[in-house]
Amino acid sequence: MTKIYLVASGDLRESANVQCWPAQQAMEDKLTSVFAELGHELVRAHPVKPQGHGFIASQREGMDVFATIDPDAPLIVAEAVWQYSHHVLPGLTTHRGPILTVANWSGQWPGLVGMLNLNGSLTKAGIAYASLWSETFDDAFFRDGLAEWLRSGTVSHDASHVAPFDAAVPPEDAAIIAAIRDDLQTRKTILGVFDEGCMGMYNAIIPDELLMPMGVFKERLSQSALYHATKAVPEPEARAVYDWLRGRGLTFHLGTDPATELTEAQVLDQCRMYIAAVRMADEFGCEAIGIQYQQGLKDLLPASDLVEGMLNNDDRPDVTAADGSVIRAGQAIVHFNEVDECAGLDGILTNRLHRAMGQPVENTLHDLRWGSVPEGRDDFVWLFEISGAVPPAHNTGGWAGSESLRQPAMFFPSGGGSLKGIAKPGEIIWSRIYLQDGALHMDIGRGQAVALPDAEVARRSAGTTPEWPIMNAILTGVTRDQMMARHKANHIQIAYATTADAADRMMAAKAALAGSLGITVWRCGV
Repeated sequence: MTKIYLVASGDLRESANVQCWPAQQAMEDKLTSVFAELGHELVRAHPVKPQGHGFIASQREGMDVFATIDPDAPLIVAEAVWQYSHHVLPGLTTHRGPILTVANWSGQWPGLVGMLNLNGSLTKAGIAYASLWSETFDDAFFRDGLAEWLRSGTVSHDASHVAPFDAAVPPEDAAIIAAIRDDLQTRKTILGVFDEGCMGMYNAIIPDELLMPMGVFKERLSQSALYHATKAVPEPEARAVYDWLRGRGLTFHLGTDPATELTEAQVLDQCRMYIAAVRMADEFGCEAIGIQYQQGLKDLLPASDLVEGMLNNDDRPDVTAADGSVIRAGQAIVHFNEVDECAGLDGILTNRLHRAMGQPVENTLHDLRWGSVPEGRDDFVWLFEISGAVPPAHNTGGWAGSESLRQPAMFFPSGGGSLKGIAKPGEIIWSRIYLQDGALHMDIGRGQAVALPDAEVARRSAGTTPEWPIMNAILTGVTRDQMMARHKANHIQIAYATTADAADRMMAAKAALAGSLGITVWRCGV
């Protein structure tokens, strides 16, 4: 009987670890049974704690756990929850035995997102691993893949949907692409980074030396500066933004208990943060900014989600500079959620290209949260869900079709509202910039955001995090398992185009622009 070790990376927030533990425990119980049936012993490499969960909850704890594991033993990283990859990444860098990352196919917490983040981090770090996922752990896909891993330490996945992108574009598009490339490399641009490394996302940090040849540089900013600037905004200015949002039809679900409900005071602080963020972007000349969103700032201010959704929308409240001029009037200020610099770089390219070519500029990242074949359909529909806000231009009904609900208390003790909506049907371009073998790559493809019956939308939202915005999407020419096996990140970047032909044109143009900047581009599906 082979002894196989299991580790489980968790959150830094004990409230999340305790609440999510039952889902993790159920997954581990099932995995233990499956391995026993196959004649192997699955052994937890760290105990369940007295505080009520069995997650590795810090980087130091992860190092100490791995110091006790045979470095040549087979190892499983099992995830039914969002996890902080840096808790286990140090130990994985020196582990010599075969590594298998496993997630449950569920939208609840979600393990799929956590596993994809870890996979992207392992890919960037150059650590060999295999990966599997399942809803029941009884299906042939999982059992066959597991049998292969037990034999060989690897799992074979279908990658027939991937090919180098032949980014040939017409002369008029080539001229636009060249102008954007030349401007970036001549005038250069700045990513404003509010504290790098949010939530252990090693895969979301681009080394400076890979950005510099493109003309992209980082302005490293502190969230303490954002906190100070937020608190310095007078209430009348914040209330003017709040009134603007209500005038556009945004629905706020307000209550009176700040511990569990969204309050007007929380929203006003979010409006202050929006004003402060716009002014700081202007002060430092940042084309895009990324707020870390959770650690640190969550203990001082309401969540930044409402801020992020406003920033990424062309139609947003005016903010004035010290000289009284409006800062970038009628133009989105690209925000990359959770300081995901790969999304920030993608956002800049998308914003510039779509604006120059007359297409919608609003773009955002989403988590690959989950997906299924809805009742009454015969195609697989992804559920993409960002952890709090999208540009309202993406939502059915725009501002008037959007709403703000209090962020979950287990994540955000200081509250704050999300910017939720259901993504409108339409043609989309999806992409992801990631790091592999010390270089930048981009996967890109096409798809459609689709409308589903209200009952199905409500079921999907309730089965994930109901406070957060969702997109129901089909990815053209890419199956569920192809996407999971290939994708090197928890995030996917989404932009709309006005027609299918326009989306095809924008996909080719974006691939050509990325390629001209030295990014290796891969066409996925289509």
